[in-house]
Amino acid sequence: MSNLKEIRTKIGSVKNTQKITAAMEMVAASKLRRTQDRMRQTRPFADKIRTAIGHLYKANPEYKHPYLVERDIKRVGYIVITTDRGLCGGLNVNEFRMLLNELREWKSKGVEADLCLLGSKGVQFFRSLDVNVVGATSNIGENPSMSDLIASITMMLEAFETGGEEGGIDSLFLVHNRFDSTMSQKPQSVTLIPVEAPDAEELPQHWDYIYEPEATELLTSVLQRYIESQVYRGTVENVACEMAAKMVAMKSATDNAGKLIDNLQLDYNKARQAAITQEISEIVGGAAAVSE
Repeated sequence: MSNLKEIRTKIGSVKNTQKITAAMEMVAASKLRRTQDRMRQTRPFADKIRTAIGHLYKANPEYKHPYLVERDIKRVGYIVITTDRGLCGGLNVNEFRMLLNELREWKSKGVEADLCLLGSKGVQFFRSLDVNVVGATSNIGENPSMSDLIASITMMLEAFETGGEEGGIDSLFLVHNRFDSTMSQKPQSVTLIPVEAPDAEELPQHWDYIYEPEATELLTSVLQRYIESQVYRGTVENVACEMAAKMVAMKSATDNAGKLIDNLQLDYNKARQAAITQEISEIVGGAAAVSE
């Protein structure tokens, strides 16, 4: 009986867990639709400003902005976007693995790296590693705002303006998860500064600009808005990836719980049948002893 009671307790425990994971799956699915809508809303502005930056890159003004000029790399900077919560499968792990591989490659070239972390999971992971974390922001939430990101962006831009030889950075990268589909999210690392030259197919036509009042002021403002839009877009996209990964992970957990319940139920039936058989054998044996 003790064995039967133990199996019944396990079945009840797994059923309770299954209810929780099923509820979390539905919550993640509901949030996924909202985050996908928010992600799509950020794309038009990000795409248009990228096109404008492409024209600026192709233009030939008298002033060439530092954000458009490549340097000899002595030190690099990374803005790393991760989730605030777990239970989203290998989403963060895959991103960390990709980033660590890049950091090893830079280190083999004698290049140091500064990390600015956005998201609690990134802060927890890199806290125990021998990396240079210059900034960290947690609890960004499921609906990030630019006010949550602007301090980190400004800090890294100031580091780039300082330059790697003076303790700053010579190149800035953005690391986040890319939303391909509900079932597929992949980590990616993109270069923010220096701004990469666009493909010729993206800009079939381009033109020069006349700057008024000054190219320095205008280009600085436009390029900063461009970088801010790319970081914000990456943050929103990472939230969508989190919800998709969480929905898939919770569905898998719910299905696995169902399989475990079936196996436990089978074990329970076998144990119960064995107990009944044993009782019948004892009754038969007792009756035979009395008849003798």
